[in-house]
Amino acid sequence: MRFMRLGAPGAEIPAVSDGTTTWDLRPLTADIDGAFLASDGLARASAAANGGTLPVLDAAGLRIGAPIARPQAVICIGMNYAAHARESGAEPPKDIVVFYKHPNTVVGPNDDILLPPGSTTTDWEVELAAVIGARARYLSSAEEALDHIAGFAVANDVSEREYQLERSLGQWSKGKSFETFNPLGPWLVPAAEVGDGSGLRLWSRVGGETRQDSSTSDLIFGVAEIVYRLSQFTVLEPGDLINTGTPEGVALSGRFPYLAAGDVVEVGIEGLGAQHSTVVPA
Repeated sequence: MRFMRLGAPGAEIPAVSDGTTTWDLRPLTADIDGAFLASDGLARASAAANGGTLPVLDAAGLRIGAPIARPQAVICIGMNYAAHARESGAEPPKDIVVFYKHPNTVVGPNDDILLPPGSTTTDWEVELAAVIGARARYLSSAEEALDHIAGFAVANDVSEREYQLERSLGQWSKGKSFETFNPLGPWLVPAAEVGDGSGLRLWSRVGGETRQDSSTSDLIFGVAEIVYRLSQFTVLEPGDLINTGTPEGVALSGRFPYLAAGDVVEVGIEGLGAQHSTVVPA
């Protein structure tokens, strides 16, 4: 099943689709948020849709919003593909590299990416995003962590490299928290249908030309390991979003130009859908 939120920003309708029919989730929940996820909402909604107890929603022409309501936290893992670490001039880390984005960076998968005034170093980063479904604190193992993941989605961890690396004083979040810098979706797919998130092809294109083409099997730290390690020093709440890192092929490598107004950025992950964003001046 594909969980999504459809409609104008701030007025999205929670919905679920099997790829052919889309059902309105409002009889079950006001939104796809932490409370819904924590109450086994994905399984309940799938059963209701399959049982014919939800109204059909005409999704034609409706904007696709981020598949989860504004999360409490957006936690990001850096340097988590060995090839990307090398192209960035860094050694693969021995532990997870963590930074945060402001939750209001999260927008729909096809919404515009707003280029910051004067920016000449804005970059794309396709990432597998994991959404927490149950409170996680001091977990005992990566295996236990799998039970705390509600599902997966496509994320684009847009980054302004000058602010991230030159103006940061060591804190990457300066280059990560500009408005619209986390397109998410189009869908949230339950973990029960995806497994642990390994073995998924992920890719990005700019102007129709391939930039990234890799697999989540190349993650240094897998998703379950990330959730386990995060739980040792922070409490993860239902609805929290975790961006798990990007593979090689970004502009920071020097092989491609940075984003400019008018560019069209596409990112996608096998089984989780694709995004199509246009870069416009903020």
